[in-house]
Amino acid sequence: MANQGIDTSSARKGSITHVIFDMDGLLLDTEKFYTEVQEIILARYNKTFDWSLKAKMMGKKAIEAARVFVEETGISDSLTAEDFLVEREEMLQKMFPTSDLMPGASRLIHHLHENGIPICVATGTHTRHFDLKTQRHSELFSLMHHIVRGDDPEVKQGKPSPDIFLAAASRFEVSGYGSRCKVG
Repeated sequence: MANQGIDTSSARKGSITHVIFDMDGLLLDTEKFYTEVQEIILARYNKTFDWSLKAKMMGKKAIEAARVFVEETGISDSLTAEDFLVEREEMLQKMFPTSDLMPGASRLIHHLHENGIPICVATGTHTRHFDLKTQRHSELFSLMHHIVRGDDPEVKQGKPSPDIFLAAASRFEVSGYGSRCKVG
């Protein structure tokens, strides 16, 4: 396919030195599970789960997302954020082990690994969920230089705060890749 007038000469000037991946919705097709569970819960209150609410919740720590969920939907008098998490957890525990890879994820990770590009994951997912989500894909995740999860002590704030990405980048530095990895 022709480059359709796009100047690609500048693309060759720099090179990829490191890659930090998010996980849910990028490497693993798990966002659908959160949507399904939240739709089930809201149906009891004759409410619907839409994209604008999902966007407000995505990437946040669980309790933060739960507060957004019950407050934005107007069900906080009937369901606390904590009770929502308990109910959601039961359903997600059954769904997560069925997580599929997103199209192209395996090919890209293998390509980067085979070409010596250090790669890692920075995910808001906590360890207990990470283990369930990735259990069918352990070989692929073993190619990561490191993985930073949402319950990591260095991650003080959930996304959109950059904490998790800064922690992930700094671990490249600690392991000897720092001369080419810029943080900040």
